[in-house]
Amino acid sequence: MELWFSENHTPDVKLSLRLDRHLYSVQSDYQQIDVFESREFGRVLALDGNIMLTERDEFIYDEMMAHVPMAVHPGIRNVLVIGAGDGGVIKELTRYDRIESIDLVEMDPQVLDVCRKYLPGNACRLDDERVHIYTGNGLKFIRRCENKYDLIVVDSTDPFGPSEGLFTKEFYGNCYKALRDDGIMVNQQGSPFYAEDANAMQRSHKRIAETFPISRVFQAHIPTYAAGYWLFGFASKKYHPIDDLNKEAWNALGLKTRYYTTRLHVGAFYLPAFLEEFLKDVE
Repeated sequence: MELWFSENHTPDVKLSLRLDRHLYSVQSDYQQIDVFESREFGRVLALDGNIMLTERDEFIYDEMMAHVPMAVHPGIRNVLVIGAGDGGVIKELTRYDRIESIDLVEMDPQVLDVCRKYLPGNACRLDDERVHIYTGNGLKFIRRCENKYDLIVVDSTDPFGPSEGLFTKEFYGNCYKALRDDGIMVNQQGSPFYAEDANAMQRSHKRIAETFPISRVFQAHIPTYAAGYWLFGFASKKYHPIDDLNKEAWNALGLKTRYYTTRLHVGAFYLPAFLEEFLKDVE
């Protein structure tokens, strides 16, 4: 008998992966957590039936979330990461010696435990001495912070259910307050292709653009995410993601990447016409 996992992208579209094994399944206090072994994409982490990452393509998402802001802001020392309990973004950020401290706020402690056990390639730097892990609500955590961070990375699930509060005007306002005068916020914005996802992305971008003086959207192509096309938000009090990109300084670091380059960095902010038009409506 064949074993398949399917994620519904719309009522009429789904992505299906052939599996070898269902390695783990639990209903935590917050969500359904599953880990699968797939033939094409390796191990897969799913939350509430939605793919969060696969071993095959996780590097795309994690590199774009981490390296885009790090190549723009030369003074990032203190970082807040909300979500990202799988450890992938942490793994990329800890490659920078200049980062002194990373606070990680993960709502569900079982995600941390599961990823340490089943996805050690992702979770391998969660125990770095610069990483401080807090379990709890990211919205409540950031309310207590002011002028503290150079970079905030919001690596949340989609704006439905447990993570809905991380897409509100209040949350983005608290991020603004928690950042220093030259701080950057990067967040995942979802897919712009299917109607429900696109409308959620539009609402989120509108709230960010109303909060930060600089707000841009950039893109990446991730095979197992909805439509294979994913967006991220770049918001800053000072830095422009292209005008302030320091290619020479970043390339001099000699970091080996599989997706991100400084050439790709620039191109990622040049959006297709339909998306430019879509965002113009809320800017």
